[in-house]
Amino acid sequence: MTDQNPPARIGLVAATAAGRRHADTVTAAWPHARLIEGESVADALRGAWAECDAVIAFLATGAVVRILAPLLDDKRTDPAVVVVDEAARHAVALLGGHAGGGNALAEAVGALLDARPVITTATDAVGLPGLDTLGWPVRGAVAVVSRAILDGEPVRLVADADWPLPALPPNVRVTDEDTTDGGHRLLVTDRVVPLDGRTAVLRPPSLVAGVGASRGVPAAEVAELLHRVLVEAGLDPASLRCLASADVKADEAGIRDTADALGVPLVTWPATRLAAVDVPHPSEVVRAAVGTPSVAEAAALLGPHGRPDDATLLVGKTASTMATVAVARHAPRGRLAVVGLGPGAADLRTPRAVVELRRAAVVVGLDQYLDQVRDVLRPGIRVLSSGLGAEEERARAAVAEAAAGRAVALIGSGDAGVYAMASPALEYADERIDVVGVPGVTAALAAGALLGAPLGHDHAYVSLSDLHTPWEVIERRVTAAAEGDFVTLFYNPRSRARDWQLGKALGILAAHRPADTPVGVVRNASRPGERVHLATLATLDPGIVDMYSVVVVGSSDTRVVAGRMVTPRGYRWRS
Repeated sequence: MTDQNPPARIGLVAATAAGRRHADTVTAAWPHARLIEGESVADALRGAWAECDAVIAFLATGAVVRILAPLLDDKRTDPAVVVVDEAARHAVALLGGHAGGGNALAEAVGALLDARPVITTATDAVGLPGLDTLGWPVRGAVAVVSRAILDGEPVRLVADADWPLPALPPNVRVTDEDTTDGGHRLLVTDRVVPLDGRTAVLRPPSLVAGVGASRGVPAAEVAELLHRVLVEAGLDPASLRCLASADVKADEAGIRDTADALGVPLVTWPATRLAAVDVPHPSEVVRAAVGTPSVAEAAALLGPHGRPDDATLLVGKTASTMATVAVARHAPRGRLAVVGLGPGAADLRTPRAVVELRRAAVVVGLDQYLDQVRDVLRPGIRVLSSGLGAEEERARAAVAEAAAGRAVALIGSGDAGVYAMASPALEYADERIDVVGVPGVTAALAAGALLGAPLGHDHAYVSLSDLHTPWEVIERRVTAAAEGDFVTLFYNPRSRARDWQLGKALGILAAHRPADTPVGVVRNASRPGERVHLATLATLDPGIVDMYSVVVVGSSDTRVVAGRMVTPRGYRWRS
């Protein structure tokens, strides 16, 4: 799936032998999918609709429409429906494209059956973010405002704060003027606001409800008090990010059940952390009971990240018989997605990487890597590009943009955490930023797959670039890999300015393993100009290696089998 996990229960409906074969393929891959039977195909389809979170029908689209039309209720609660034709050429997202995950399901089943996903949701078709795909609740005239955005009509974006939204087209104009003049509006607020037929409201995760309670408090009492507090303050519960309390209340069923019913986490803090928070209504009675003068107010201000300086107490502690509630608003946090693009080929780029690139308002990266993904960037995304050698500049720029409250994607080749941009960026990123890591297929994995199975046992990665690491340190690491008999992968093996390090490293390895040890060199793995070369420690010419290459030196057990480099796993059954 591209932007979410698969639905928990997927019902499959098939009428023919071919359809059942396709269904068998799906059930073999997805344990949560099952074929639904009935006295007729219509009965099976209606049963799948009633029982499952999503339906995949191996039927004609017209038949599915006629059977399900009387059952349609609300797109927020109806199951998603994907229709796959008899030959499995197309997977059509028929219902629940955004709200039900139908678009993502069509892409997933299309990938599974080698079928083309057919997605007709207007925003997806033209590359715009759907208002109901941002992960935040959205209310009001969603379809009307979405249509205005698509048609290029003026839409005013009015936000209570600078929330990390994805890129929006130029006709969506940011303004502080929250007026109702008949134009289209997109509001981003946790406040309850009057709605009209031309206003959509995004609910950001800005509110934290601190909850204190006596032992054994009923969940109904906590929920009723929280609801009353929010209503009286004019705040929408859809903006609740979490409930917060003291550690001693972590197992309090009434609080935990309330959080579960709201679909938000319960965050708890030790009494010492709560006691350090300055609150307007401390209580010595509470201090004597739980070790802190405040639970509800202090927990609301600490929130999920322990940053009371970023919070404003909107509602002081309010009590019922057994519960206490306070509400704080927390400032927006920037969003930094560190995205690994894989080794270069588009089909080795993960779906999650694409989702994060399209979720961003700012994309930061090396110019040649940005060129690989421009086709997936949404219109209006701001691109910050720089050349080789500007890693620190890119890291600082990405963190600065995220710290300013924006949604940022910082891209790197392979996996962003392996000799790439994650570590320099996260050295600067502080607790004001939400960080999302998106793993990618590394150059080493791509090279290993091309060579055969050289990484079948323990292996070590070593960068031979001494621009930032002294050669003496690199030499010690190569020696350790040689003495440990690790398969050794060399990144940054050789350049015009660094032409001796690879030969030196190979010499260290040659002193500890046979001269006929296999060595593989892969240049431009998965990219145009891909080249695979097999040699040995005795025969490899370092001159064929450059910065676009990965060098894989086998261990003493590695051998060449049918032209492929193989490092045995050492399974006992082999003997």
